[in-house]
Amino acid sequence: MPIALTPPPVPEVKVLGDAKTQSTKRKIICFSDFDGTIFMQDTGHVLFDNHGCGSTRREVLDEQIKTGERSFRDVSEEMWGSLNVPFEDGFEVMEKTLEIDPDFQSFHKYCIQNNIPFNVISAGLKPILRRVLDTFLGEEESSHIDIVANEAHISADGSEWKPIWRHDTELGHDKALSITEARREAELACEDGSIPLIVFIGDGVSDLPAAREADVLFARRGLRLEEYCVEHAIPYIPFDTFADIQREIERIKEEDEKKTGGRGVPARFNPRANLWRRVSSRTAVPRYVVMSPTKEEKMFLWPEAFSELKTPAASAVSDHAMQPQVQSAA
Repeated sequence: MPIALTPPPVPEVKVLGDAKTQSTKRKIICFSDFDGTIFMQDTGHVLFDNHGCGSTRREVLDEQIKTGERSFRDVSEEMWGSLNVPFEDGFEVMEKTLEIDPDFQSFHKYCIQNNIPFNVISAGLKPILRRVLDTFLGEEESSHIDIVANEAHISADGSEWKPIWRHDTELGHDKALSITEARREAELACEDGSIPLIVFIGDGVSDLPAAREADVLFARRGLRLEEYCVEHAIPYIPFDTFADIQREIERIKEEDEKKTGGRGVPARFNPRANLWRRVSSRTAVPRYVVMSPTKEEKMFLWPEAFSELKTPAASAVSDHAMQPQVQSAA
């Protein structure tokens, strides 16, 4: 029987917020990229290089995405379509190759203990990501993580690997839309009118559509997302391992409690995200930030070109810079 998963009728974002169960006054919701963030390697690249088009062709295809010659979705379909390996055999090479962040498991346990929903948000294939988490974390711990990604059809003999795209766009999965939906669900669940704090963790420029929807952005140190943030004066917090993220979230919780008492908008609220969404809750007055989008913000709408765009940093960004520990362009 082929491994085939059909997109569920109710999207995952319905349960991502789970805001009522949090033990802290301010609701905190974490979203994280998978490849290059939780794991050091890219799951797709491991498969393509060993059982598909090979590293040389993959690099050519990656360049076509960067230059805008072809869309991410189009190139991804070619990459996944190049695979000819049963799922179990393909997973064997991933299990041997993948390395998990040394502090991720401790951080995830911290999230569970503090009732902080932790969600993976990825442009990859959900059955692969779930199997990897089940293997490296154990099925019980893995079950606490919601995965927002593309579904897939994988034939039993491995001759067909076909993504079932989450959204009908050139990206296949609009990460920004998924986070916006989750934020809205969480806010509607807040009967006291408080606004949850959205945290995003990533490593590459493809994470920027989701990053612009977050209140706090963590970028893995030394990789392209951090470089882009520096080049364009985007507020962010660098990290080497998830232990750094855990320490910063503790500081942010204390700061927010001191400044807001957990009421209203977070101390680290990102008003720029309101340019793209209308925020409301059951008891709160809608909040708007009226301003014209900068060139940088417009670029966020076309992530397939992120790695090639070079523009001056938008001065408006500095007006919303984070606290001293946050890195920004000099």
